[in-house]
Amino acid sequence: QVLLAESGGGLVQAGGSLRLSCAASGRAISAYHMAWFRQAPGKERELVAASSYGGRTLYVGSAKGRFTISRDNAKNTMILQMYSLTPEDTAVYFCAAQYGATWTPGGEYDYWGQGTQVTVSS
Repeated sequence: QVLLAESGGGLVQAGGSLRLSCAASGRAISAYHMAWFRQAPGKERELVAASSYGGRTLYVGSAKGRFTISRDNAKNTMILQMYSLTPEDTAVYFCAAQYGATWTPGGEYDYWGQGTQVTVSS
């Protein structure tokens, strides 16, 4: 079992940056495909960025060109660096882990963190 804990959320002004961390325990994230999701009030949870254990990355929608997903396997941590934030980025951000040989970013995830709130003021 993998336990995931997000941190780094907070309140930031539009145009600012935030760095979210997802600390894993129980198993090494190097064995998992990982991803960041977000859920804004009144909206469904959506995929933001994903990282395969083989090193591939995927960005969805407005995250392209503004967000960077990365891993520090030595620290068993995944990072989401976010730049040029807008109020539309306001959401609870979740990290998730997917086990399996085939990377399916839009598929089912096996483990989830509790989320961290990101609020971007205009």
